[in-house]
Order: sequence, then structure tokens, then C-alpha cells
Amino acid sequence: MSFADLITAVNDVIWSPALIWLCLIVGLYFTIRTMFLQFVNIPDMVKQLREGQDSADGTSSLQSLMMSLAGRVGMGNIGGVATAIAFGGPGAVFWMWVMALLGAATSFIESTLGQIYKERDPDTGEYRGGPAYYFEKAYKHTAAAPAFKVYAILFAVVTVFATSYFLPGVQANGVAAAVGEAWAVPAWVVALAMVILLAFIVLGGVKRIATFAVYVVPVMAALYIILALIVLFLNFDQIPEVFGSIFASAFGVHAVFGAILGLAIQWGVKRGIYSNEAGQGTGPHAAAAAEVSHPAKQGFVQAFAVYIDTLFVCSATAFIIISTGAYRVYSDGSGSGLLFEGIVSPTASEGPAFVQTGFDAMFSGFGPTFVAVALAFFAFTTIVAYYYMAEVNLVYLTRNLRNGMVRRVVLRFLQALILVSVAYGAVATTGAAWGLGDIGVGSMAWLNILGILVLQGPALKALKDYRAQKRQGLDPQFDPRPLGIRNADFWEHRADGLITRAKYRSVFLTEEGRALARECQQRHEIVLRFLLSLGLDPETAERDAEGIEHHVSERTLALFAAFADRS
Repeated sequence: MSFADLITAVNDVIWSPALIWLCLIVGLYFTIRTMFLQFVNIPDMVKQLREGQDSADGTSSLQSLMMSLAGRVGMGNIGGVATAIAFGGPGAVFWMWVMALLGAATSFIESTLGQIYKERDPDTGEYRGGPAYYFEKAYKHTAAAPAFKVYAILFAVVTVFATSYFLPGVQANGVAAAVGEAWAVPAWVVALAMVILLAFIVLGGVKRIATFAVYVVPVMAALYIILALIVLFLNFDQIPEVFGSIFASAFGVHAVFGAILGLAIQWGVKRGIYSNEAGQGTGPHAAAAAEVSHPAKQGFVQAFAVYIDTLFVCSATAFIIISTGAYRVYSDGSGSGLLFEGIVSPTASEGPAFVQTGFDAMFSGFGPTFVAVALAFFAFTTIVAYYYMAEVNLVYLTRNLRNGMVRRVVLRFLQALILVSVAYGAVATTGAAWGLGDIGVGSMAWLNILGILVLQGPALKALKDYRAQKRQGLDPQFDPRPLGIRNADFWEHRADGLITRAKYRSVFLTEEGRALARECQQRHEIVLRFLLSLGLDPETAERDAEGIEHHVSERTLALFAAFADRS
């Protein structure tokens, strides 16, 4: 078996129907457990987007949403939708919608967990969080802590490799191809331009990434949707037929596509998952960066991101394709057994070519250029999102290193790696990179979905707390301790008044907070010196000191100090 065959075989296992059904069932389960929040809490989603504020250390809810959408809105919104229609018929679009509605609940759970267990970066002060953080911290106080620590490290390692090396090169290759097709620009020129722009963005930290996303993502998505609506309304007489075809095919009653109902469900759900990323563990990284007063607030925002990705952008692609007849459908899901062929060229492959043909049918000569430009923007913003996820997980892996210089050097190495990956990917063939990247993303999905099924409790408690405060007419504020949520250190300090913030200013310690911090630091240093004097290795001593320092009495602490001094 060749290396390429091995990658294909592993992908077939990871992205098997088991993952598809897992995402679908988990989405339905969380929809019921949250009492249909994706419908009843839409006003809260909109309000948080409108009123959320950022800080020197966190982003606004809107900025975090755009960071998340930068990763969600990508190649899959064009090529993925076209592929779903080709192998599942128009009915696949309906099942993409279903997956978005159910996936919004899953996205709420994972993003709320990301907020609950977020931390401050020791070097930059920025908020960090995501699956690796909540896997480690949720059960840190239990006997299962070591197992969850290993689980968290595994997730972080998989994510770093997938998002820093494999996937960026593939996206860069897509950008180079799109720009080359539109304006005949050499690949090396595109590579140089991307490296310079990407370096400027990523070296500026999460705030600059968020600012870039806020300006680029809405414009990119809005322009695409507007042009799609123009195409749809120019074919106004086709609107009833478009919706009729989608719904009839989705339930197996269409005269042509009814026979492939199973494929419609399979491809619609699969591409819906791949596009909106609900449950994959990508959204919580951006969610944790937001400045909010209650974790559920950002959970609502990230749930709304699923709607934007699938109900708006993916639907726009579907309407372009179906209303113009720019698609073909196969009966066996593998590219044979042609059921329908519209105006697309027999040589056109299933993917962006369908959208290009649809645009070109309405605006002659415009389709290839516009789709190429859209793909270029989609792919580049996805690269930025990939870098951010890689950075968050690398910071997680290195945050306990005591030498700050080492942490910063490792981060610079990551930045250099993704720049090299982008430059090489733009000018070379990507080979097995797509397959390796898909393995990484699929592994993230398995690890995260199974993980949040175990860790769901804190997110559900946060939702119940949010709704209770809203019923009292309050602006919800979060204190994890009355809810029985452990290890949410950031929120405990915030609730105790040990940290504070003002509008347009950083989060900082109060005088009481600074005094407590000094006391904790002193206690930690005494216990650490005592354990080292007993002969423990530094790593074990550091870990054990973190637990002992909170419980040892002042008298015992004094004896520890005296013993360490004598030794």
C-alpha cells in the first residue's frame, strides 16, 4: 500500500458515516437539552453582537464571530456545496440546513465551555481557550485528571500539525491558482504577497487577527450573498422551482432525484458538518478570546455563526447553481450513473466550476473571474484562522514552561513554519497535504464531540444561570462557584473583584487582587523550595506545589521554609 493509499484509507475510517451520524445525533441531543436555544435565544444572539465590547486583552463578540467565520467560510462554501448537489441532488441542500440548525446547539456547548475555562496568556495577556483547555481543566480536581490531561495534549498536538503545516499549504495553492486564473499572476508573486500580508497579520497577535477578520469577512461574505441574490432574482420565475426541487428531493418524492434520498441525507449532513464546523472544536478557540460578562453570551454568538455559514453563504451557492441549472447529479455517489445534467460543460469537474458556470450564464465572462477572486479571499482568511488555532494550541502546550524566552521562541518558530508552508504550498503541488489535513480535522471532530458529551454539564449550568438572571431583568454576570463549576479560575477572580476592567482599558488586578497574588506567589515559592529540597524533580515539584500551596497552614508553611533554608 502506497502512502497516498494509506492516507485515503485512514480518511475513509475517520470520515465514515459513523462521524456523520454522531454529529447529527449529538446536535439533536443538545437541541433538546438546551430547550431549542438555537430558536428561542435568537434575540440574545443579535443583542450580543450589537452590544458586545472588546478590551485590551479580549476581542468583542463580533470580532470573535468574524474570527470564527474566517475559518468556517472557505472553499467548502463553494466547492463543497457543488459537490453535495452533484452526489446527493438538490435535496442535499435541505439536509445541510438541518445540520446547521442542529449544529448550532453543539456549537453553543463547545463555545460556552471555551469561555468558562479560558485563561490569560502569560506573555501577551490575551485570552486563550479551546478544547485542550477545557479537557484539562473541567475534571482537574478529580482522579480522572491525568487521563484528561493526556486527552487535551493529544487534541492540541493534532490541531497544531493540521492547522500550521498541512492545511495552510493547500489553501495557499488554491489562492495562487485562483489569482493566476483571474489575472495570470505568477505563483511566486502570489506566494510573496501572501507571506508578507500573513506575517503582518499574525505577528500582531489576536487583536490584529480579529481586526483583519472584522473588515474582510463581512465584506467578502456580503458581496458573495448579494451577487447570489441578484442571480436568483434575475431568475425570479425559477424561485418556486428551486425550493420545490430542494424539498421534494430531500424527502424522496422528486420525480428524478427521489431515488437517491439516502445520498441526499449523507452528502447534505457531511458537507454541512465540514462547512459549518459545529462540533469540530474549531469555534471554541475564537469564542474564548471574547470579552463577555457571561460565557453563555459568546455561546449564543458562536451558534449564530453556524447560521451565517450554512443558511446564508452555502445557501447562496446552492441558489446560484440550482436556479441556473449549472449542475449535474449522479445516481451512485461516485461520479457515475448520470441522473441529470444541466448547462455545465461535460468536462467541468464537480466543484467551483458549477458556480462559475452559473454566474457566467447570467453575466457573460464574469463568472470565472468573480469566483476565482471569491475563492482567493475565502482561502486566505481561512489560512489566518488556521494560524490562530495553531497558536492557541501551541501556547497551551508551552504555557507551563517557566522560561518566557523559550515560549516566545517556540511561537516564532510556529509563525515561521506557517509562512514557509504558505509559500511552498502556493508554488508547488500539495500532494497528500489535503488528506493529512482532513485526517487532522476529522480527528479533532472525534476528540471534541466525544469530549463535550462528557463535559457538557458546566455549559448547561451556565445556560440555566443565564436564563435565570434574564428572567430577573438582570444583565447576566457569571460566578461559577454557586453552580458547582470547578477550576474556572478566571471567572472566580472576576466575581471576587480581584480583577476589573474599564471601557477601552485592559483587564487588571485590583489592589486586593495584587495583594492576594503576591501572597499566593510567596506560598508557592516556599512549597516549591521545600519539595525540591526533598529531591523531587522540578516538573513534579512544580505540579505538586500548585495543589499543596492552597491548603497548607501558615504554621506548616513556616516549617517548610525553615527546612528548605537549612537544606
